[in-house]
Amino acid sequence: MKYYLVALLTFFSIIGLSACTTGEEEPREEDEEMNTEPVSPDKFTNQFLDGDFERLYNQTSSEFQSIVTLDEFVELGEGFNANVNNYELISEVPIQNMQEYQWISDQGDKGIRSYFAEDLTIEGLQLIPIASYPESDETYTENTYRMPINEEWYTFWGGTNELVNYHYPLENQRYAYDLFILKEDTSFNGDPEENESYFAFGKEVVAPLDGVIISAENTIADNTPNVDTNEEQLLGNHVVIEHENDEYSVIAHLKEGSLRVSKGDSVSAGDILGLAGNSGNSSEPHIHFHVADSADWENAASIRIKLEDEIEPVRGETITGF
Repeated sequence: MKYYLVALLTFFSIIGLSACTTGEEEPREEDEEMNTEPVSPDKFTNQFLDGDFERLYNQTSSEFQSIVTLDEFVELGEGFNANVNNYELISEVPIQNMQEYQWISDQGDKGIRSYFAEDLTIEGLQLIPIASYPESDETYTENTYRMPINEEWYTFWGGTNELVNYHYPLENQRYAYDLFILKEDTSFNGDPEENESYFAFGKEVVAPLDGVIISAENTIADNTPNVDTNEEQLLGNHVVIEHENDEYSVIAHLKEGSLRVSKGDSVSAGDILGLAGNSGNSSEPHIHFHVADSADWENAASIRIKLEDEIEPVRGETITGF
């Protein structure tokens, strides 16, 4: 989930809307007749499309306003709305003490991601041009897989656009899933800087299909959640499994010392591989899973995974494996 945090810092919210301020502006006198009631999430895109930018801007947090001026907000909004007739809500996900909402335009080429606090303050807003790869979207794995889990998990990233899957712009991870365990809208209980506080940490990770282990790493230390990550060893502790039809499962961010398999081992679907951890390029305990068309995953193409029962989980959905 490291790239999610990078996106957070780069584009929106507490940090900004990917726009630079041009200096302080003279304060504007508030229109006495302007509706000052906060806009609810279900009305947000209607107001945005109607150009009610000042009302929405006044609902954003002081941190947001310290980075993005009203004039910039209006200019960005007007430009982004060009050729858009409506936005459709595609996901609603709890994030810490906020609720994330994501909408996609009727043409499928623009997305809005917004974060609302309980009092309806808009803490974050991201306007995202969306690339599409229809040819690879229609190409599935020849093999049929199951998720590498044996209880209920939560799809944090997954799907066929950048709004619901931050991996999507990257060819080698385009159809990857990031999974963690969510209970009562949170992924942990206790100290957020302790891996043991996270529900996913130490959970069993299993083989998604029969195959042979061709790569295994077991000695990389787990990160301190939300404090550090390991960008030098992206997968952290991991396995790569060779399957029939030249397909390769990549399962990453496992717990240090937890692997029960080694390179060269044959595994059957459902066999325990190791335990979920927080190693590699990871900010909290979770599982990364994708299927590649080559053993060299960094230079391979990710393949859209055909899952049993024809399920296609996307961000915000709970799933099971075995």
